[in-house]
This record gives sequence, structure tokens and C-alpha cells, in this order.
Amino acid sequence: MSTLEQASASPMPNGITDPNYRPLPGRVGNLTVPQQHALQTLKNQLLDEGHFVEERMDDPMLLRFLRARKFDVPKAKAMLLAAEQWRLDMKVDDIVRTFEFAEKKQVDQYYPQYYHKMDKDGRPVYIERLGKLNVPALYGITTKERLLQRLILEYEKFLTDRLPACSAAVGHPVETVCTILDLKGVSLSSFYQVRDYVNEASKIGQDRYPECMGKFYIINAPWGFSAVWSLIKPWLDEVTVSKIEILGSSYQQKLLQDIRAEDLPADLGGKCKCAGGCSLSDAGPWNPDEKTGNGVA
Repeated sequence: MSTLEQASASPMPNGITDPNYRPLPGRVGNLTVPQQHALQTLKNQLLDEGHFVEERMDDPMLLRFLRARKFDVPKAKAMLLAAEQWRLDMKVDDIVRTFEFAEKKQVDQYYPQYYHKMDKDGRPVYIERLGKLNVPALYGITTKERLLQRLILEYEKFLTDRLPACSAAVGHPVETVCTILDLKGVSLSSFYQVRDYVNEASKIGQDRYPECMGKFYIINAPWGFSAVWSLIKPWLDEVTVSKIEILGSSYQQKLLQDIRAEDLPADLGGKCKCAGGCSLSDAGPWNPDEKTGNGVA
């Protein structure tokens, strides 16, 4: 038995084929006795009170809420129940079943947001090109409400489709995302026009889908970005802020340390050229039938 297994109060998760995998603290397979007790206490309380949803509330999900509240069971429980009420208010299950973002290709011209392949640790890579934002054109095609519904759908697919596919591809659990926020050409005026959406999107991520951020790169940060950052930063908690790395225009080397060149879009310094464009390909292990321009799915 390894030192890690001896120190952990929880067994390693099933299905691991990566011999080098070592779970981070606070994850299944690397829990202290108090953390394991907190997990079981939270689960028992949810079961006893009729709040437990078996198909969604597995141990990794409950641990995300516990880590977000430093394993304080009452606070984690309050956060989770608030998220459950939000799911009802937002009709999340209906969004998953019926929502279709028919304007995706048009929106991509003015506000590209997309998942594309994995980083070297197996995380799905999410790319957002805020610098291409054209607010009048964007809101001529869609609405803030539909953008938020699309965001919710993508979070749900991230949990139910993307993470399991990435986990299977790399042979160990993957629980977080690698985000690239491209600010090339961003204007302060455009950001001000869309700040309500960005604020609501940030809150959804932090409050309803906590502990999903692995790495976050802000690239092409322009001169004067401190003004935009001063607006965004208060919306984010300390843990989130600590995962954000702000880079200027010389970002390619850093990205390529974490993402294989063949998996990074060419216009971000990589070699990938998906047929029809990387932003619309949805290329990754969650979509094995999708082929890219360089022959890599």
C-alpha cells in the first residue's frame, strides 16, 4: 500500500489506468479523516432531509461544495441547497432537455466562447475571445437571457459529458477546466455594455458550479487592463483569483507548456486548424466523431 493510500481516509476512485495519478487534497482518494467525516455527514443530512439527488450528488460533486466552504458542513450544505433552489428557479433540467442555441454560428462572429480539446493534465480547454465582442451586433442576434441559458447548458454538459470523456481519455479523474480568456482588441466601452452578463456568468460559476476552475489564463491583456480587472476582481472569490494568471502578448510559450501544440488553435500559437474553425468544431474526447483540419479529433 502506498504512503498516499495509507494517509487517506477514502479509497482511490475506480477506473484509474494512469499509474502516476495522485489525487489532490480534498478529493476522493486523498481525504483526511475529518474530511471523510464531513463528506459522510453532509450526505447523511441530505438523505435524511430528502434533498439527496442520487444521479447528481456523487462524492466528487459533494466534495466540490465542501472544498468551496473549507469543509464547513453547515456552510457547504447551505451553498448546495441554494444551488438546488437555483436549479429549480432557472429550470435547469428543462434547459438541458430542450434548449437549442440555433444562433451559435452567428454569435461566434461577435463573442466566441467554446471548448476545444484538452490540456496536458486532461482538463477540457475553454476559450473565450472577449476582444472580438461586438455588443450591438451580439444583442441583435440573441439576448442576455439566452446567453445565460447557453452558459448553464454548457456547464451541465461540462459535468456530464466533457469531464467523464476527458477522464476516460487520460485514465484518471478530471474535475476542472483550463480557461483561456483572450483580450486582444478588447475595448473598455464594450466591456461596460456586457458587464451585467459577465457578472451573472461569474456568479453562476462560483455559486452554482464551484471548484471547477483548474487554470485560468488571461492573454493579450492590454495597457489599461487594470481598469477592467478592478471591475471583475470583486466578483471573484480569493481562491478563484489565486488561479488566474495574467499574460500580455507574449503568452504562447506559457500556453504551450500546458497545452500540446496540436491541441491549441493556430491563432493562439498552436498548430490546430479544425475544419470549419476551432471555435465551432467542439473537438475533444467528448465528441469523437468530430475531426479537425489536421486530422486530430
